[in-house]
Amino acid sequence: MPEGPNYRASVRYQPDEEPPMALTLGAGVQLAVLYIFGMILNPTAVFRAAGAPAAYTTWAVFAAVLICGVATALQAVRAGRIGGGHVLVTSSSGAFIAVSVTAVTDGGPAMLAVLVAVSALVPLLLSSQLALCRRILTPTVLGTMIMLIPVTVMPTIARNLTNVPAESPVLAAPLCAVATVAVIIGMKLKATGMLRSSAQVVGIAAGSVVGGLFGLYDSGGIAAASWAGLPTVEWQGLDLDFGPVFWNLLPAFAIVALVDTMRGVGNSVAVQAVSWRQPRAVDYRAVQGSVAAAGMTSLLAGLAGTLPNKTLATSASVVELTGIAARRVGIAAGAVFIVLAFIPKAIAMILATPAPVIAGYLTVLMTILFVSGMKIVFQDGLDHRKGLIVGVGFWIGLGFQSDMIFPEHVSAFAGGMLRNGITAGSAAAILMTLLVELTNPRRDRIEMKFEMSALPRIREFLKEFASRCGWDAAMLHRLDAASEETLLALLEEEEEGAEPRHLRLTAQKEEGGAVLEFVTTAGEENLQTQIAQLAEGVEEARVEREVSLRLLRHLASSVHHQQYHQKDIVTVRVKTSATRRGG
Repeated sequence: MPEGPNYRASVRYQPDEEPPMALTLGAGVQLAVLYIFGMILNPTAVFRAAGAPAAYTTWAVFAAVLICGVATALQAVRAGRIGGGHVLVTSSSGAFIAVSVTAVTDGGPAMLAVLVAVSALVPLLLSSQLALCRRILTPTVLGTMIMLIPVTVMPTIARNLTNVPAESPVLAAPLCAVATVAVIIGMKLKATGMLRSSAQVVGIAAGSVVGGLFGLYDSGGIAAASWAGLPTVEWQGLDLDFGPVFWNLLPAFAIVALVDTMRGVGNSVAVQAVSWRQPRAVDYRAVQGSVAAAGMTSLLAGLAGTLPNKTLATSASVVELTGIAARRVGIAAGAVFIVLAFIPKAIAMILATPAPVIAGYLTVLMTILFVSGMKIVFQDGLDHRKGLIVGVGFWIGLGFQSDMIFPEHVSAFAGGMLRNGITAGSAAAILMTLLVELTNPRRDRIEMKFEMSALPRIREFLKEFASRCGWDAAMLHRLDAASEETLLALLEEEEEGAEPRHLRLTAQKEEGGAVLEFVTTAGEENLQTQIAQLAEGVEEARVEREVSLRLLRHLASSVHHQQYHQKDIVTVRVKTSATRRGG
């Protein structure tokens, strides 16, 4: 396959490829070692802070690791409409810690269980209606959310950098962190093959060795833990009384679930961007599957009486670091999590890693994640409106996260939700996007059967639209030609004997041109990806189809194809002045 300027040679294995079994297992173990901390620490923090019995805390940790293992494997499998088909590690959600402590304190573990189970309906509902959110959850908004993730994680990194015993030498923490970062970066810059893929594990091991020299590696907990075992079942059921505690906490749980779901959408977009060698459009069917899987496993977590799940934003960074995006790795990681749930000693070994080492590792991941967010923003095209949305959203998120913007008022509003940079910055970006959407000129709309005979109606519709906008014959010709080539390209996907589809076409005037939106029931091939492949020199299409795609690329300034379950949305922008090639 020809390699274009955007070819990603660093991707060693794409999602649909099968690396050797040894490499698959090794990469799965790496992911498990890197992410087992959050799965264990988050439920531990909740139940200890709420004063729950130690036996229940042990059960909650076991259930969290077990369910997160199932969720990670399910994300990679993509069974029907469940799962994203990419390496997306799932962990217990830290965003729920504060509200979960309140729930356990006021109503016990049974109250937490029912609140988690009910709030899991939020991602399940959103996964089925994601197409309705396409004008809000744009690449600009999602890219801004991803760029804000490092902002929210940096305070945690800063705390872990100095989280060592008071009697430790002054240089112990800095040397641990520097050793970790230096080894990871050095190996990523210069190493190749398996050595490059193992950079993060080697870096953590190097940092842990340095920490051991200063007495920071705690081996006492490892010696006390058993090799294998199943904790006592402490499940307390669901509190189905639906009393005042439930109704008081339900809005907070629903809001946090919505925020986590929005992050999950961004995480799925981010991991797709780094998983393929050739540039591809975002597959929103995979995003829907990822959100649905997170919702289903969060429901299981609620029924088990532990914290809900979320996909981890750093999954994209790890794929970028290792170059291994094969689904088999996600399945292997999930299997390792499940096995680790039954091995207390292995969990204790991982938990013994010094905090400054984890901080150094997270610093590298967050840097890569920030750049991934920037790429998503720029790939969508950055005009003055999108630039303002990204800039204002990012700085508002940074300001609220850092308590630089009216902290005395923000801390008391909505339980302090706006003190989270992702929440505040994403809310600002979404509100600005809504403002742009609501103030845009109205859309003209026409609906018809999805077939070639609809072309005369489309031409008449566009003729009236161009006349109302005051455009000349040249612009009408470009609109007419672009719509014809889009229709031809979409009809190429139709199979003989397939159930008839419906087409809705909307036309809207914008600054410097027009936006045409074709909405049909879903097909299989993505026009945006195929146009990008034409730009890369990929000659896979049939001659007739390639001609249509090349004409469309010439006529339109940009083409975006969003594929959802049961729905295809193609957005074509046509400029009033001289055209430029889009994709």
